[in-house]
Amino acid sequence: MYDILPPNELLAVLLQLRMDILGSSTTKIIRWTDDVQSARQQVTTSLQNLAYYLALRQHDLRQIQNSLRVYGLSSLGRSEAQVLANLDAVIVTLATVIDSPSDQIPARPSPDDFMSGATQLNDETISVLGEQPQNRTGYIMVTLRTEQGQDVEFVCEMLNKGMNIARINCAHDEPMIWKKMIDTVHEASQMTGHPCKVAMDLGGPKVRTANIKYNGQSRIYRNDIICLTRKNPKKYAKKYVALNCTLPNVIEWVDVGHDVWFDDGKIGAVVETKSEDSLMLRVTHAAYKGDKLKVDKGINFPNTMLDLSPLTDKDYQDLDFVVQNADIINYSFVQTANDISQLHQAIQARKPKSQPAIICKIETARAIHNLPDIIAKTSAHYPIGVMIARGDLAVEIGFERMAEMQEEILWICEAAHIPVVWATQVLENLAKRGRPSRAEITDAAMAERSECVMLNKGDYILDAIEILDSILCRMADHQSKKSAQLRQLKSW
Repeated sequence: MYDILPPNELLAVLLQLRMDILGSSTTKIIRWTDDVQSARQQVTTSLQNLAYYLALRQHDLRQIQNSLRVYGLSSLGRSEAQVLANLDAVIVTLATVIDSPSDQIPARPSPDDFMSGATQLNDETISVLGEQPQNRTGYIMVTLRTEQGQDVEFVCEMLNKGMNIARINCAHDEPMIWKKMIDTVHEASQMTGHPCKVAMDLGGPKVRTANIKYNGQSRIYRNDIICLTRKNPKKYAKKYVALNCTLPNVIEWVDVGHDVWFDDGKIGAVVETKSEDSLMLRVTHAAYKGDKLKVDKGINFPNTMLDLSPLTDKDYQDLDFVVQNADIINYSFVQTANDISQLHQAIQARKPKSQPAIICKIETARAIHNLPDIIAKTSAHYPIGVMIARGDLAVEIGFERMAEMQEEILWICEAAHIPVVWATQVLENLAKRGRPSRAEITDAAMAERSECVMLNKGDYILDAIEILDSILCRMADHQSKKSAQLRQLKSW
């Protein structure tokens, strides 16, 4: 519990907080807005607000929050989109109540000042994700399966159920297939009258399993040894489960004691010994009945600084097609502002017919740390969104931190007035098996606080789209970002 501040003391604390925010945000504002080109001048105020929000959240505000609540004043807990206007309104109202004549009191913000952040977020959302859906505020992005994505009747059904953005993963298939899928989406969009953007994921330097050899057993159990090697796995398969990976140089950067996770965290291990060509991994996490590890499953190294470019040779080849055909580029494994510069140079070298939107996929702790700079660098050139790529991110930062970081990314992006895509395992059981778990229904409802929710492919994807559409429509009446809408309750 925190002591409640007397009104005069609370006013003094709020005025000092305002001075601190303006002072400590100056350096960031100058550095970020220097990058903004004339074509993207509208993002300058958004970057200013982001700098104000970061400065605000350097303070522990719990005593202030409790004190404001006791006096019946608006708290600072919903100030993301308009930090200074929210703070100024609280200061002016408090000063009026206690009849303080201080010349430090700012002018009362106008209603337009309060709504400007939400308006800018809405404008950037449309720039990135396309025309607003008719019956709800949130968008639905759906990953296309190769066969379904070339079936115009099936894509029409997806659009009629509520799909707004079709996602193509460049880690699979090839340009000829991608072109057929895109043409199918455009044809289905014309047939149904439902607009639909095309988003294409660059594969990035995703480390994946390859050439797995089992040592007579078909599953991996706790305390088993896995040999990750550059050599032929057959050499080790008599004693261990042995495999290669798609980026063999990773073995050089991993040290003894580092964690290694396979298949989105299904199997966890720790490096026990290391040689020039191999890592011996002791399995620490696996199902009681064992887990089957297959080829082309992801490998994560959360303790290891991987010296990898976010754009691989394949990505550069794929960009020749993507730049000319995609409305949105989903940028995998972006971690720094320099990574944005690298993509920008690659796009401009290919002379796009129109500037694509960029959605930065946040998948590592390093990306989280650099998120404000990533936002600033990207928004200088492109309409920008952020994807919370919860599969890799949960493994990289630890599952227990996932919910907390998910919230913080939402706050940062709202402060920057940019849309968020809530991704990975949304209604996964429903999409793949035809029946949702109770927990994933709640997860889908919570996803309404983002601007877009991504569904992955599955045999029951039409059911998943329809149910997600219903959930998002219902929740929009109750919640907008962190604010309860207080719609009339009808159950009692």
